[in-house]
Amino acid sequence: MAHSSRLTLSASAARAAAAVVDDDDNLDEEPGEEIESAPPLRVGEEREIGGAGLRKKLLRPGRGWETPVLGDEVTVHYEGRLLDGRKFESTRDRGEPLTFELGGEQGIAGLDQGIITMKRGELALFTLPCSSGYRHAAAQGVPPDADMQFEVELLSWLTVMDICKDGGIVKKVLSGGDDRQTGDLDEVTVKYQVRLLDGTIVAETPEGGFEFCVNQGHLCPALPKIVNTMRRGEKAFVTIQPQYAFGEAGREAINGLPAIPSNAVLNIEVELVSLKPVVDVTGDMKVLKKILRAGEGLRTPNSGETVCVRYTAMFKGGTTFEKVGFDGESFQFIIDEEQVIAGLDRAVSTMLKGELSELTIEPEYAFGNDEAKRDVTIIPSSSTLIYVVELLDFTKEKDIREMTGLEKIQAAEGTKSSGNDLFKNGKFERAAKKYDKAARYIDGEGTFEDNEEKLVKSLRISCWLNSAACCLKLKDFQGAIRLCSQVLDNEFCNVKALYRRAQAYIEAADLDLAKLDIQKALELDPKNKEMKSLQMTLKQLQAEKNRRDAKLYANMFQWTRKDADVMVKKLKVGKPQGDEREGSAEVEASNLENYMRCERKVAEKEVKCDRETQAMEVVDATCAGDREMADSVGR
Repeated sequence: MAHSSRLTLSASAARAAAAVVDDDDNLDEEPGEEIESAPPLRVGEEREIGGAGLRKKLLRPGRGWETPVLGDEVTVHYEGRLLDGRKFESTRDRGEPLTFELGGEQGIAGLDQGIITMKRGELALFTLPCSSGYRHAAAQGVPPDADMQFEVELLSWLTVMDICKDGGIVKKVLSGGDDRQTGDLDEVTVKYQVRLLDGTIVAETPEGGFEFCVNQGHLCPALPKIVNTMRRGEKAFVTIQPQYAFGEAGREAINGLPAIPSNAVLNIEVELVSLKPVVDVTGDMKVLKKILRAGEGLRTPNSGETVCVRYTAMFKGGTTFEKVGFDGESFQFIIDEEQVIAGLDRAVSTMLKGELSELTIEPEYAFGNDEAKRDVTIIPSSSTLIYVVELLDFTKEKDIREMTGLEKIQAAEGTKSSGNDLFKNGKFERAAKKYDKAARYIDGEGTFEDNEEKLVKSLRISCWLNSAACCLKLKDFQGAIRLCSQVLDNEFCNVKALYRRAQAYIEAADLDLAKLDIQKALELDPKNKEMKSLQMTLKQLQAEKNRRDAKLYANMFQWTRKDADVMVKKLKVGKPQGDEREGSAEVEASNLENYMRCERKVAEKEVKCDRETQAMEVVDATCAGDREMADSVGR
């Protein structure tokens, strides 16, 4: 029954192809794949294809640039002749083209590699050597040692996709869509009709289609997988094996439609009518943006730019609690300045001018665990909110490439100053963004006058150091190490960079590298109080590490104590007899001596640790470091 369905589909596909081959409006709707090869053939030119002796002569060029691939279902007219001109086969004489799968058993053996080089509407003459294995040669009266020629016209093809790579879901593209590919989070509207192999309709959508989220699924496990491979406007015919349909359980009759039997194979005709792209703005699924209307251009607002929006804010249940910008005056705010809730700020920064989107904002990016008041409405704590936002316009900062050297310096200084204010207010993440942005203004080499270079270098180093201070506060110690290393690559004797990198090394438990930075800094500035304080902290940490090591060594050798006591007793009890006893006694004495040496080392290390701890002053280095960091960032 499955085979019968396949033949029916092929015949219908052939009739459809013959009907539309002359329709220029539909010529470029079906997707294919461009084959990289030698320069295109000119009309009348002949060339060998592949290494099996197949030759191709172009008789009429095709249209477009797409070509079929192995596995696609192609529809062709062809005529076979011997080299002396005798015709042995022709679809034109039969009055119906041939539809077959490229690379399949129903095709013309030897011609597959030639047809995948053809474009829609192309006419070519292929010469096949007798070794090509043409399966109908004997039936058509072709001598076994005769070369053949086939004149082939490629009418159309259907792209075939094995979605799960196991034959479980096979999709044939009937007509292509636009360039918008479906994503897992998108909300789609589809039309479909599902049939059993005998043609019985067992499921179908209303006339307008059915809307659902791809990742939430619908109908059966196969449908979201199918939709995830489709483009907007695409139509496809899909064969679904039971494991991706309704399996052994089948499905009961519903809504006046028959039941689906156990282990039924399904054929589904599906059309992706529309889709609303959904974007995970924050990367943790807590701020989702569903695009209701696409914007224009490619540019989105950057940090520090003023945006002009209007929005409607609702609770998840649909109750509106705020409308802004609809009274003739639009609402403005500055991106990344915490003038609106974080989710709205982050989402608007991803929008294009004119875009209309629906935002779903979880509490973490809204008002958190706090209550909030908007007009006369109280927003309960931990509320998930919905915003329908339209980005009307936004100011565009002057492109860095268009700035003069002086303008870049002024922009960097202003941005750095904003970062300093944020740092003093404890907003370290936002401050770090400001410092990074300031550094980008003056990142280019060779764009400044000679009298500006010294100022630029100083400003750049200051931005890196301040950004490193933010990294320390945010516990991004590797980031702090990287930034301080950048400073030291430019100024190897920068004490502040050595100090902050040493702090980061200590926090990262790399005490040896921290010690090197501290020693170098004290060589440069022996009276530096903050560095001395950090050195005391390092000594304390090193002493604690030594104590831990001593305890570890003690545990390692504790298991030998009992054996050592036994050795001592044996040596005291009696004298060894004979050479064997003497050798054994010497080994035991050596083991005892080694054990006692290890015990002495452990005891010496413990004494040394105690002395270092007793001699050490208790200094709150962290507080001192914070005071120094805040003072220096303020400069």
